[in-house]
Amino acid sequence: MDAVHGSMLLVYALIAIAALILLITRYKVYPFLVLIIVSLLLGLAVGMPMGQIVKSFETGNGNTLGHIAIVVGLGTMLGKMMAESGGAERVATTLIDWFGEKNIHWAMVCVAVIVGLPVFFEVGFVLLIPIAFNVAKRTGKSLLLIGLPMVAGLSVVHGLIPPHPAAMLAVQAYHADIGKTILYGLIVGIPTAIVAGPLFALLIHRYIKLPEHNALAAQFTGSSSQDAVKGDAKGDAKPDAKRTLPSFGITLFTILLPVILMLIGSWADLVSTPKTLPNDLLKFVGNSDVALLISVLVSFWTFGARRGFNREQIQKFCGDCLAPIAGITLIVGAGGGFGRVLMDSGISKEIVEVATNAHLSPLLFGWFVAALIRLATGSATVAMTTACGIVAPIASAAGAQVSPELLVLATGCGSLIFSHVNDGGFWLVKEYFGMTVGQTFKTWSLCETIISVMGLGLTFALAAVL
Repeated sequence: MDAVHGSMLLVYALIAIAALILLITRYKVYPFLVLIIVSLLLGLAVGMPMGQIVKSFETGNGNTLGHIAIVVGLGTMLGKMMAESGGAERVATTLIDWFGEKNIHWAMVCVAVIVGLPVFFEVGFVLLIPIAFNVAKRTGKSLLLIGLPMVAGLSVVHGLIPPHPAAMLAVQAYHADIGKTILYGLIVGIPTAIVAGPLFALLIHRYIKLPEHNALAAQFTGSSSQDAVKGDAKGDAKPDAKRTLPSFGITLFTILLPVILMLIGSWADLVSTPKTLPNDLLKFVGNSDVALLISVLVSFWTFGARRGFNREQIQKFCGDCLAPIAGITLIVGAGGGFGRVLMDSGISKEIVEVATNAHLSPLLFGWFVAALIRLATGSATVAMTTACGIVAPIASAAGAQVSPELLVLATGCGSLIFSHVNDGGFWLVKEYFGMTVGQTFKTWSLCETIISVMGLGLTFALAAVL
């Protein structure tokens, strides 16, 4: 079969993306399988040599997973250790004490940003929702006022700030500097989280009335989390765990350790002479995989041994937490495979030419592509993975005109737009908050859109200043 050239490549690419969307959303085929099938069929349709199609997909899959699987695995272990030790609980209760019950919505966005750093949105949500239920019960405030700042904080961290796996993937694809990306991510992310979280929650909670009885909340309030807090306040250990909660300082240090190490690595040249042993050591320790590994090992002591867990229990936590992330890891890898087929078939090159001729800003293009894939597939992670594969060649063609760190942020913002019925996070928020589909659109979906649009605006503002 003759290879397809020119604008017909774009037609086939659009058909492939439409098929991807249809199979995932309408026919509910598992995204991992859809990405493999569509990638192979696209390769055949555009006339790639048959022997090269599978190899191309495997290369893209392997390149993506080679890094991201390690980050996801280690990040999830760190999150699990934090959950089991009561570290998340300690962060929440301390911030509530600091901020006071009147300003509880500010405390929740801080908790979410800190706790959400090492874990996927869904994992962070499940870790923090018991705290939100207990805080709502204790303060008598609407769950929306407490919960929306929490999900806004988790979402901002998910899309914008390394070492979160989705953001790390974009850092890798665009060859961005981790230290700068964390710095710019905080500059853009913090004001965005404030507006989409506490400020939006203060406005919207007056108009959305949640049901009096929430069956899910009843499972968490007055039981495990609250007992842990009460027990610790009295200085007693929980009888079943025979332990107290870790201190706030130790918890914060353990969670932020990977970020600190990565920043040290990216600033190595400022504090030591390049290509010397100290410089190499700093860069080695600052590598995201090594930084997370060190943090996990530290957590075995701070969140494990010091909390009274033995080696077998810690090993069980590590094993148990990896099973739920297997699916998302495979999907991320398959997204990388799809991106590679787009590249090797010449489609990415064609998209670069069209984008160049249209004089579209790479930042806007990155946001737009990620937003389209997010609306189509529902997954922010799949949106970032696939968009990076499409946008990276355009970024390299643009050369020094665009900062790769800002491109990470723009793509991240696009991947967070308007969560709806094809997003697992949508149903997670709906069910736990006890809302109707309509109420979830007015709260969660709108919150995500505020993050996406405001984040893009602030990224452009940062680009104008730098």
